[in-house]
Amino acid sequence: MPEPKTGKAPSKGRSGRFDTETIFRWTATAAGATIVAAIALIALFLLIRAVPSLMANEANFFTSTEFSTGDADNLRFGIRDLLMVTVLSSVFALIVAVPIGVGIALFLTHYAPSRLGKPFTMLIDLLAAVPSIVFGLWGFLVLAPQLSPVQDFLNDKLGWFFLFADGNVTIAGGGTIFTAGVVLAVMILPIITSVAREVFALTPRAHIEAAQALGATKWEVVRMTVLPYGRSGVIAGSMLGLGRALGETIAVLVVLRTATQAGNWSLFDGGYTFASKIASAASEFSSPLPTGAYIAAGFVLFALTFVVNALARLTSGGKVNG
Repeated sequence: MPEPKTGKAPSKGRSGRFDTETIFRWTATAAGATIVAAIALIALFLLIRAVPSLMANEANFFTSTEFSTGDADNLRFGIRDLLMVTVLSSVFALIVAVPIGVGIALFLTHYAPSRLGKPFTMLIDLLAAVPSIVFGLWGFLVLAPQLSPVQDFLNDKLGWFFLFADGNVTIAGGGTIFTAGVVLAVMILPIITSVAREVFALTPRAHIEAAQALGATKWEVVRMTVLPYGRSGVIAGSMLGLGRALGETIAVLVVLRTATQAGNWSLFDGGYTFASKIASAASEFSSPLPTGAYIAAGFVLFALTFVVNALARLTSGGKVNG
């Protein structure tokens, strides 16, 4: 008995699914490429605008402490002091904020009762919404005078170490990199705490219970399971905070005192960061060559941010747990 003929299954559904998947894949690829293209265009714009000023620069761009752009025919600008102040204030802020942020995150996820943890979490998150100018005014009017005795003590006892040696501004009044670093630490604390808290909360319950079954104490559980699991997340949150600190403008501009002499890589120096220097001269951006000098400084900050993020990815192994 002959077998009945079977026709081919209609390919309309498969073709439609293939077309849909293709469209989605290309849409997702285009969305991902958009940010890459935007970053490349920003870098290209900065280079195009900065190169003429760099060619006309009469000083060494990387080692000079001058930043004189008043005469377009005699540009003399360098980033040595800008880089010093930016790096010192941001790294000092990170050193202060990371241990505190990690401690708060551990307290909220493994020690605090829920009725206390939730309000405390909301309070920490709300700290991120405080405007920069408020932090700047608080740092200048309230924090700086309170930190002056601390800075005097460190300068007196540890002045032999370059970080605590005499700076190019007086400690009285507190308008130093030390004060700016503490203000930046408070500003980046919510970012570090939030990321660390989310990663610590995702630690596999089986890992924690296994450590408890072996008789581990609370601290041993945290040390053996929570901290190793959340290491990459803490690094990622720290780098997000460092990026915020590197680019902070208004608060640093308000707190830091200007200096007439070159800095000595001391926490008691004054001066400008990249961002605050550019912001302070925004009203002078009327001539292409002087403006290009500040754009060149902005390009260095742009590149510095990329280097920081690349180092963070390498340190965390290229992934973030959670």
